[in-house]
This record gives sequence, structure tokens and C-alpha cells, in this order.
Amino acid sequence: MLVGKYDRELSLNGRNISHGSKTYFIADIAANHDGDLSRALELIHLAKEAGADCAKFQHFEAKSIVSDVGFSGDLAAVSHQTGWEKSVYEIYDQYHTKLDWSQRLLSECKKAKIDFMTTPYNVEAVDLFCKHVPGFKIGSGDITYRSIIEKIAKTAKPVFLATGAADISEVIASVNLVLNHNPKICLMQCNTNYTGDTDNFQYVNLNVLKAFSTIWPGMVLGLSDHTPGHTSVLGAVALGASVIEKHFTDDNQRIGPDHSFAMNPITWRNMVDAVGELELAFGNGIKSIEKNEEETVIIQRRALRLNKDMNIGDIISTGDLVALRPCPTNAMTPMEINKIIGKKLAIPKKAGEELSWPDLT
Repeated sequence: MLVGKYDRELSLNGRNISHGSKTYFIADIAANHDGDLSRALELIHLAKEAGADCAKFQHFEAKSIVSDVGFSGDLAAVSHQTGWEKSVYEIYDQYHTKLDWSQRLLSECKKAKIDFMTTPYNVEAVDLFCKHVPGFKIGSGDITYRSIIEKIAKTAKPVFLATGAADISEVIASVNLVLNHNPKICLMQCNTNYTGDTDNFQYVNLNVLKAFSTIWPGMVLGLSDHTPGHTSVLGAVALGASVIEKHFTDDNQRIGPDHSFAMNPITWRNMVDAVGELELAFGNGIKSIEKNEEETVIIQRRALRLNKDMNIGDIISTGDLVALRPCPTNAMTPMEINKIIGKKLAIPKKAGEELSWPDLT
């Protein structure tokens, strides 16, 4: 059962986001700082230069997100974690964003004029950043983690809820949980396979965005994407997504859990530019002769023309007419032929000249 009302427009630091608004791009730096603050600061500026609207980090401690025991044995190397040279616990511990970086990250984002956001994986991080972020992201893995969803929802900040590896009943339950406390939500389709394999295009399931818009008409929608390039992004924007999140790095060849499938400054800029072109291409939905077509209306359409010289008073018959390009303004078109037959010429006309109403009596 659906509950709660939701806002059809979100505001982030004065930027309004809604269906049809300019796309909001979130660069998820995540673990791509490689545990190095200086890299994190540099990536903020690179993301801004590439066209991102937001630099997002992930705040957790290994002990509060993964079980070393749980990831031993058969689960030690599954999916994208297969190539990790250390244990899952060790990787999370090595690549986490340190809380004592917080002020530096915040000030650097302010300096770069880019929004700062985080995915907090514990309540301490929610409390720490609540006064400093325009919104919070909830990762797909926490879609059933009731306490963190409620904690974030109660901040009254916009909630960006990712829905990877979840079925629709779980999505509805989580959306309802947010809306019980907060009408500000962006619902994000996501596929949580992080291998970067092109086979994943068949699983990204962008049409889920249409299902979301049917269940929650007007809700702000987004895509948290891990497929290569920006094909899925273009499809999502075409289907109504107003928010796009992808991982961001400066070098896809670096060693680390998130580098290989992330966008880099060049591919990110290409994505932003392509989406900008797509947004221009949407238009206003009103079918009309566009400004850049005004000349082609003349040179591509046919006008009714005489196929022989004719004099004042001659009666026009079908055999006197031919439809040929161009069609100057005020010339008669083939659609008007039945209105012309039987009319008399008011002026002499030469073969090949177009007809207009002032030429007839």
C-alpha cells in the first residue's frame, strides 16, 4: 500500500530539480581517493571542471558496514570483489573516507563551487553532516536497513534513494518509510553490478523509470548507473530522470575497488555535453514550423505552377497545373488545387510561375 505525499520539486542549494528540469549530475568519488586526502581534494575540482553539480563521498567504517567473518569462506570473492587482493574487510578499511577529512572536503567543495553530499552508512555520519549537505544518498545495499532510512528521512533533507538489487515491493516499502517522515525524495533506478561489463546493459532496466512514474506520478526520478559510458544515462534522461549519479575517477587504470567502472574527466564531460544536447532536442512538445525550418518550408515544398503561358481571363483546368518546388510565401499548394480549378486569371502568367490568390478572379 502506498502512503504519504511527496514533493514534485526538490531544492538543493537553490537549484530546483523536477521532471523536465536541467539534469543534476552527482559525481560519486566514493573510494577513488584511495585513502589519500590530497587526491580527494583534487577529484573535487576535476569533477567540477568536467561538469558535475555535486561531489559525493561515502562515509563508513569497516566495522560498521561489513562483517569480516561474514565475508570469509564462499563470500570472500563474489561479483566485482573477485579481483580484490585483500579481504573485503581490509578493502573497506583501506578505502573509507575518513571523518576527520570532513571540514577540508566541505571547504574544498565550497571553493570549487560544487555541492557536497555523502552516502552515510551509520547514524554518526548522518549527525555529523546534517547541517552541511543539501541532501543525503541512501545506497542500494541499505534499502532494507530501516534505522538508517528513518534516520536520514527525519533530517528533512532531500533523500536520494537508490533501488539496485531490490524488487518493487521492497522499493514501495522503503519509499513509504521515507514518506512517513519526509516528502522530499528522489527515487533512483540502479543496477548494482559493478563489473563494468557491457553485458550489464541488458540488466539496467531503464523502463523501471516508467513504472516508477506510473506508481508515483511526478516524483523526482534518477539513475545511479554503473554501466560503461553514457548510453544508459541518455536513455534514463529520455525516460524522465532528472538526477544522474556515476562514479568518478581521474584514472581508470588505478588499483582500487571503484576505478575501473568509473567515469573520468573526459568521459564525464562527454556525458554532460551529450545530455545537454538531448535536453535541447526535447523541445516544448508543440508541433510547429521551427525557426530553423522557415527557409526549408520554401525550398522543399511544392507550389502550384502553370505548365504553359496563360493570359488574363483564361480559365484554369487541371491540365494547366503542375506541382513543383519551391513554394514561396503566399504561393498556392497542391492541397488547394480543388479551389483553383475553374478560376480565371486576373493577370497574365508565364509557364513555370507559381500561382497565388491575387492572381485569380
